[in-house]
Amino acid sequence: MVELVLSGPGKNALGTALMETILAHLEAAGGEPILLTGQGDAFSAGLDLKEVARLERAEMERFLGTLERLVATLYGYPGPVVACVNGHAIAGGCVLALCADHRVAIDDPTVRIGLNEVAIGLEFPPQVLAVVRARVPPRSIERVVLEAGLHPPRTALALGLVDEVDADAIALARERLTQRAAHPRSAYGATKRTLRAGTLGLSAVEQQRFRDEIVPAWCAPAVKERVRAVLRPRR
Repeated sequence: MVELVLSGPGKNALGTALMETILAHLEAAGGEPILLTGQGDAFSAGLDLKEVARLERAEMERFLGTLERLVATLYGYPGPVVACVNGHAIAGGCVLALCADHRVAIDDPTVRIGLNEVAIGLEFPPQVLAVVRARVPPRSIERVVLEAGLHPPRTALALGLVDEVDADAIALARERLTQRAAHPRSAYGATKRTLRAGTLGLSAVEQQRFRDEIVPAWCAPAVKERVRAVLRPRR
């Protein structure tokens, strides 16, 4: 079992450096079972908005490309992945949890879990949205994405953002990972690959739209101002 801990400033915010570190750890894990959790009292507060606020178009395209590569790599990881959502899992942090095969959240009503991108004015990159559509139940997908709310764990459970809630989330997450790790590795990996085949395949039109519309939208002055507004209360 490999314990992969999201660790960085801003409640484990996903900046370029942290995303590249996670990618390196996933490659090094070599298909071994992974327990994904966050350092301290947060899973991940989402993308590093301080970095997002200062990026221009070419840099933004690289940043979002790194995010998409991380999501695709984690979602497609051949071995079992269980996420212990030990604290806030917001926006990109929630997306990483959704990439896991199973998600156990801490039973703490002060914790918030959800996808608030639309509330900030950010359009989902196409592969990120594809994972969200595949992992959030149809009954709640529009509420989760368009309402863009942040929910306590038991509401997140009802919405399908997590699979279980427990006071000792780390112990239960390890138990669930051990159960999955007991299956023959080749069968688990092949079946997971078949189940998820085609989810992240983008058409040429979608790829072009990402470059021509979504990346520039993330750089728009009005969007940057909303991002800065989110950051101001944290100072």
